[in-house]
Amino acid sequence: MTIRHLKLFLAVCNCDFNTTRAANELHTTQPAVSLAIRELEQYYGVILFDRIGRRLKITEAGQRFQEYAFHIIALFDDMEKGMRDWDSFRILRVGASITIGSQFLPNYVKAFYNRYPGTEVRAVIGPSNYLEQKILSNELDFALIEGITHIPSFISEEYMEDHLTVICPVNSSFRQGQEITVDEFRRQNFLLRERGSGTREVFERVIEQAGFIVTPIWEAMSTTALVNAVINGLGISVLPHRMVVGPLKRGLVTSVRVKGLNFQRKFHIIYHKEKYLTSSAKAFMELCRNYEVDYPIPSYNDLY
Repeated sequence: MTIRHLKLFLAVCNCDFNTTRAANELHTTQPAVSLAIRELEQYYGVILFDRIGRRLKITEAGQRFQEYAFHIIALFDDMEKGMRDWDSFRILRVGASITIGSQFLPNYVKAFYNRYPGTEVRAVIGPSNYLEQKILSNELDFALIEGITHIPSFISEEYMEDHLTVICPVNSSFRQGQEITVDEFRRQNFLLRERGSGTREVFERVIEQAGFIVTPIWEAMSTTALVNAVINGLGISVLPHRMVVGPLKRGLVTSVRVKGLNFQRKFHIIYHKEKYLTSSAKAFMELCRNYEVDYPIPSYNDLY
């Protein structure tokens, strides 16, 4: 069993279990790919793919092998890059969920560049579950997310507190700062972030603990879209406080509290437990942990 076997196996998985496409992607032949799969199955004494007609379907053993192969290839790639670029400062590949990416990450990166001139940070901003997959495929070194990770092989470290705010149209029956009942709250039309986002997960966890669920009339990846929908009287939303400070200050929306519901949350740094963290990665994480101590609170843009 060699690294080449693992790469051929993963290519088959990534090409929808099509050996011809996998062969083309790795510039080899289809028989060579099929032979490598058979050799892996013979070596371990397990069936990695069921052969149904002319199609391959991955087995449970194959799925387990895929997880191992991902980690081994990721570590191998790290070793290759690390040894070949030993004398250069490593490029950082950082992920951030949407709130952190829009409100905090630019400040983190600016401070990091000031401390370590000549470094390069490559950022990906997206939903938390998307970033998790990027870490699994070794496309990111680590990520900063709202909420918690759902992958047992990840290390997750709390690094900052935050909270969500309930916002309402200014022409609603609710006054600014009013405390409303859970029953009043649950009867509203909800405009929410998409499933898989840290914001949505915090919201659903809180209301489930209170014994109810809601079906939103709007779902969006864009906080801007949700704020605009609230401004236009389409319903209420529950969003990161720092993302709605501008509209609140300008009187475009109002905020209320819900009796008995606490939308506090933590931001987390996540990375794979088998990931080798370079000194630059560790330095960036440390900067994030201490940012609010070492630097003034960022002056957020009132535009939304």
